[in-house]
Amino acid sequence: MILVGNPRGGARNLARHLMKTENERVEVAELRGFVAGDLDGAFQESYAISRGTKCRQFLFSLSLNPPKEAQVSEEDFSQAIDRVETKLGLTGQPRAIVYHEKRGDDGEVRRHAHAVWSRIDVQEMKVIPLPHSKRKMQDISRDLYLEHGWTMPRGLAVSGQRDPRNFTLAEWQQARRIKEDPREIKAAFQDAWAISDSKAAFTHALQERGYWLAQGDRRSHVAVDRHGEVHNIAKRVGVKTKEVRQRLGDETALPTVADTKREIASAMQAKMEEFQREVADKEERERKEAEAKRKALKERQDKQRRAHRETEQRRQQAEEKERQARLRGGLLGLWDRIRGERKRTLERNAQEAETARQRDKAQRDSITATQLAQRREVVKERTQQREENKAVTRDLTEDAKVFRKMETETDQEREARREAFKEKRRSQQRPRRRRQQNEPGLDR
Repeated sequence: MILVGNPRGGARNLARHLMKTENERVEVAELRGFVAGDLDGAFQESYAISRGTKCRQFLFSLSLNPPKEAQVSEEDFSQAIDRVETKLGLTGQPRAIVYHEKRGDDGEVRRHAHAVWSRIDVQEMKVIPLPHSKRKMQDISRDLYLEHGWTMPRGLAVSGQRDPRNFTLAEWQQARRIKEDPREIKAAFQDAWAISDSKAAFTHALQERGYWLAQGDRRSHVAVDRHGEVHNIAKRVGVKTKEVRQRLGDETALPTVADTKREIASAMQAKMEEFQREVADKEERERKEAEAKRKALKERQDKQRRAHRETEQRRQQAEEKERQARLRGGLLGLWDRIRGERKRTLERNAQEAETARQRDKAQRDSITATQLAQRREVVKERTQQREENKAVTRDLTEDAKVFRKMETETDQEREARREAFKEKRRSQQRPRRRRQQNEPGLDR
């Protein structure tokens, strides 16, 4: 059933809403933990208690809406409410349960339920937090659909492993990196089964999740994934083979596993070629961008050097003019020569000129080092891009080889490969067992 809940205030308005006479029938089935004997009084109690805190949304209101065709008992509603209560951490909080019977647009009278909790912990006088409440209720709702065998709304189903033919390059790389969780695989099959009511719908739902329906070798319906692995439908869904056959019909009308693998291999090889073209386009685009970036950097650095050189020349001229101004002419200059002052001035000027020369050289060296580092960074970035593209291309080439082999591999070759793999595993395990048996101090 669909579960919709949210924290809220407005005690009086909520009580009025739940007791509306537009429903065919309203039943207050439970008032737990309240002194008052009616809905309005109970919610007013929660409001009065909340005044001792800063909480404004002191209630949590939940609506439970079962599918149209479902016959849901009070026990089913009660169990669902208890699960929500436990999941949200509201166990033992004051609670009200109200049942509504309402006539729909088609004239049918259907039953749904509401549950409302107080969020104020009176022992601690603080509000109970409700993190990720929507996701938690969605998880419970999904489980209820699976447990009761109801047809699940598509928006509620977890897609699980998606159709790899619709992957982007980034999604394909992520799929290669992560290991598949068996629980997610099982959930994908259960979701596909829950939202399907026919062979066509189930086939489509499976392919949305990356599986192809096929005829098993032992008179059963199976699904083949993009790796060529075969999954038994009945085991994955958790139903009997008879139920699978009733919904999907005779399995002999389906393509064989070998034919299905060839279909998958052909489709996936085309996808690998598409990815390789995408990587090649990306490499060419990055090459052009790097070249433009390098040229722009060179122009910017040349401009910086010219500006620094002009500044340096102006400064040198001004400093040289200042030093020359210290050398007096005429009689004063002759007097400076006699006193030795001119010699001291010349020595001072020479020392300052050398200091200025060293300063200018250090500044030029600093600019050169900075610009070299900038150019190296551009080269490093481009090299990293090129290596990443090469690595992706290698991975795609390896994947394409796997799919080509899947397309051409015979049943005998496939069985021989599996046996070789099993024998390799057994040979690896034998030395480990011997070492464990020969280790001292172990109980035998």
